[in-house]
Amino acid sequence: MLWKNSNTHYGSVSIILHWLMALVFIGVYACIELRELYPKGSDPREALKVWHFMLGLSILLLVAVRLYFKVTSPTPLISPQPKQWQMISAKLGHLALYALMIGMPVLGWFILSAAGKPIPFFGLELPALVAKNKELASSLKELHETIGVLGYYLIGIHAIAALFHHYILKDNTLTRMLPRH
Repeated sequence: MLWKNSNTHYGSVSIILHWLMALVFIGVYACIELRELYPKGSDPREALKVWHFMLGLSILLLVAVRLYFKVTSPTPLISPQPKQWQMISAKLGHLALYALMIGMPVLGWFILSAAGKPIPFFGLELPALVAKNKELASSLKELHETIGVLGYYLIGIHAIAALFHHYILKDNTLTRMLPRH
């Protein structure tokens, strides 16, 4: 398998990044949802929150690498080519996903900073982006939670669209992102 994208298929780097990010997203959402099973202040709840932060920041790193490959490699063509409105919808959907992958980790980093909490990242403590400000932290947290809920829908629509293209339109949208043998 080629490591760079071609005009017909995504390369191994893009495929690995895509599916790795899907797994990390599952981890981010699982950690924040599973924390509810434990009482506030308990060790398991706090550990899940820390993992939520670290996995979220991992998405920020991964998306930087992914964007580099996106701008330095061709995007494989869809065959047969979808209608123009579908192409525009796909571009808008991908733009929204990239905004989610960049915006949510940065927003989370701002929340921890404004709350005066440490920003853990796999043994490191990242610097605060803003001074402690409880009101700002509270407002940003509400925004983060709202966008997080919208993220469920956005990711779901992305998956449904890929399956729609594969099973209904019978084009290569999905298979371009699967490993080749």
